[in-house]
Amino acid sequence: MEYVRLGTSGLKVSRICLGMMSYGDPEQRPWALPEEAAEPIVRRAVELGVTFFDTANMYSAGASEQITGRLLRKLFPRREDYVLATKVYFPVGSGPNDRGLSRKHILDAIDASLRRLGTDYVDLYQIHRWDYETPIEETMEALHDVVRAGKARYIGASSMFAWQFAKAQHVAELHGWTRFVSMQNHYNLIYREEEREMIPLCLDQGVGLLPWSPLARGVLAAGRDRQTARAASDQLAKDLYDQSDEEVLEALTQVASKRELPRAQVALAWLLHKPGVVAPIVGATKLQHIEDAVAACEVTLSEEEIAALEAPYRPHPIRGHS
Repeated sequence: MEYVRLGTSGLKVSRICLGMMSYGDPEQRPWALPEEAAEPIVRRAVELGVTFFDTANMYSAGASEQITGRLLRKLFPRREDYVLATKVYFPVGSGPNDRGLSRKHILDAIDASLRRLGTDYVDLYQIHRWDYETPIEETMEALHDVVRAGKARYIGASSMFAWQFAKAQHVAELHGWTRFVSMQNHYNLIYREEEREMIPLCLDQGVGLLPWSPLARGVLAAGRDRQTARAASDQLAKDLYDQSDEEVLEALTQVASKRELPRAQVALAWLLHKPGVVAPIVGATKLQHIEDAVAACEVTLSEEEIAALEAPYRPHPIRGHS
């Protein structure tokens, strides 16, 4: 496993980040694994050198954070040995202040996340989306105060428009507040709209990319007709991807077949070759999923293979910002 800096920050993370959304309460998400089923997968990730783990307060109504905290305390001898990330924005209750990026909700949410995770701090605290109802000045000051209080080491952002991210960074710099070190954006072989504005901005500003849905919620690994509990119940996957992606899927199949590699390894290898990408956030509900992800770090694609994978791409509407 290779360990690299998160953007231009001093924080080093494993090249693969294990996304913990897959672990939680099956009653909340039919495809979520309970703790006893998740443990062998997380243990295998640790054995393979993964030290970077990403969750969010809204995953399985907080159960994902609870499972994440318990497993990481069990599998690592020291808190300093792993990098833990969580997020804030989406509703976590029925009250009007149980959502968004207001000062009230951010300060309440970080304390609640730390209780569920069973730790004094998170390494990376991320805003899960852009809040159109709260002034960005209020949000950035509150995040700065979270860092100053020692409850987070760094802050990051997730899917939004490039102008919004630029505004947030400018506001932080203007006031001497903490700037975002990472962007967790929607980016994979069949959704590359981030290459237009967000990725060039992040490259210019030294912000590390942590792509979510790097395998297009399983489409790139198993095809559109995959028969899984997640495929049957994941409405977001149906909203994000459509039939216009078939030529890219075929190109991926051809490259993977010639290399005698699983499609998942080739798709992740392509992503790991892209400038600015630090660590794709990979979900795993089987041991093979995490083993393929780590193996992708060792796959080198030729310029011809990359060109073949990219040639069939067609522009998409912006997806994943809400």
